[in-house]
Amino acid sequence: MKQIIFSSLLLIGISATLHAQPKKGEKVPDIAIPDVEGKTVKLSSLKGKVVLIDFWASWCGPCRKAMPGLRNAYAAYKSKGFEIYGISLDERKPDWHKAITADKITWIQVNEPGGWESRTAKAWNIEQLPSSFLLDKEGKVIAIDPTEKELTALLQAQLP
Repeated sequence: MKQIIFSSLLLIGISATLHAQPKKGEKVPDIAIPDVEGKTVKLSSLKGKVVLIDFWASWCGPCRKAMPGLRNAYAAYKSKGFEIYGISLDERKPDWHKAITADKITWIQVNEPGGWESRTAKAWNIEQLPSSFLLDKEGKVIAIDPTEKELTALLQAQLP
């Protein structure tokens, strides 16, 4: 009986680890998702830049409210090596496209079928929106869900 309980706990632990969000200091796994034009964009193609991975959706009020702050940070730091890799959990691509236009989003936008059940959302254990991860130039997490003020301070430190 003890072996069965131990084996069950071990399997639960392994399962939780496989679907755990990256933590500060960890290097993140690569992501490869199609953009608005259907071209696959790999996260690894941004190595050497400070990258904010931003999980969002057109129907998410807090996500849309955060867009002006992201636009400001992007405008201020893009030329210094900052990029945003926006991952939409929209299941309806027309809604996603409309939000990109309405919010004047000019950074990388990708979307894969499945919404909350998409491969990437499940692998990253995304349970709320918005969810974001700031990566250093080597692809390691330096902040999770930074506020606009925290993001600015981190970008100033990373991109003098």
